[in-house]
Amino acid sequence: MAEKESKGKKGGEGAETQAAQQAPEAKQIGLGVRLVPAGNSDQPVFANYTVLNAGPGVVFVDFGFLEPAMLAALPRVAERGGKLPQTINGRLSVRVALSADAVRNLKRQLAQIR
Repeated sequence: MAEKESKGKKGGEGAETQAAQQAPEAKQIGLGVRLVPAGNSDQPVFANYTVLNAGPGVVFVDFGFLEPAMLAALPRVAERGGKLPQTINGRLSVRVALSADAVRNLKRQLAQIR
C-alpha cells in the first residue's frame, strides 16, 4: 500500500513537471529596426517644453518651444515686483500619440540616459 501511495505521488509530481516544461518562457530578443524617413521627418525639431495628456489607451505628448529670452526675463521681472503675464505663448513643435506599450518603452529608454 505504501508502494501505491509512493507511485501516486510520483505520478502527480511528473504531471506538474511536464506542465512546467510545456509552459512557454518569456524571452527578450534584440531586433534591429530601421526607420525610413517620410517627407522631412528626418529633420530634428527642437523643443524645450513638453505637456502630457493621457486618454484611453493613448498618451499624447506635445513638444513645444518657448522663446529662451522670454524665459530668462521672467525671473528678473518677478524680482523687481513687476507684473508677470497670465499666459505664455509658445509654439507647438509636434504632437505625438503613443500607445501604452510605446510609453513603457520610452520610459525604459529614458531611464538608461544618465
